[in-house]
Amino acid sequence: MKDYKKYLVWQKSHQLTLDVYKLSAQYPREETFNLVSQIKRSSSSIATNIAEGCGRKSDKDFSRFLYISFGSANELEYQILLSKDLNFISAEDYEKLQLQTEKIKKMLSALIKTLNAS
Repeated sequence: MKDYKKYLVWQKSHQLTLDVYKLSAQYPREETFNLVSQIKRSSSSIATNIAEGCGRKSDKDFSRFLYISFGSANELEYQILLSKDLNFISAEDYEKLQLQTEKIKKMLSALIKTLNAS
């Protein structure tokens, strides 16, 4: 079993989740059970699946959970775009979250490639 906290991609995913939670607190109240719920779930799912994958016995299983994390990152990308377009977050906050998400996706992709090569 691997220690998920040692993975830089997990650390960055965790920070992204903290940032999303902080920003989503300013969304309109009527979005609490809609977009706010979805954006929190997709952001936390990235780090959660990395952690769960680390608890698996094989690199193949770990890789499968990284693919799920990647899918959650794609989902989050759309949700932050929607948030910007609905004026729930500023263009500056959108850019920050988008860059974080893009970097995490690249890191996940590289880690998946490494695991699949072994």
